[in-house]
Amino acid sequence: MLYTYSVSIYQSDLEAFLSLLTKEDDVLLIQDGVLAVLEDNSLLKYCLQQQISVYALIDDVLARGLKDQVSHHIKLIHYSDFVDLTVKHPQQIHWGA
Repeated sequence: MLYTYSVSIYQSDLEAFLSLLTKEDDVLLIQDGVLAVLEDNSLLKYCLQQQISVYALIDDVLARGLKDQVSHHIKLIHYSDFVDLTVKHPQQIHWGA
């Protein structure tokens, strides 16, 4: 399953979100969800422990001035890569406001 995460990790029920994830899932950070690209946050730590891939839309990262602060564990992608993820994961859940 592909989970798109569009809210700040500080303004959502992160524990509920993490409880849904499995090793077969991918997480895509979009909009304010890209705040989770920073090192040492709960979402990133959990995904690393569970070997869940985490992606972030580069346009949203750049729009928030975070390019130089992105964890090396995050894969920055473009919209065309987002399309590829949706093909890989026919089932998707959006986690946002």
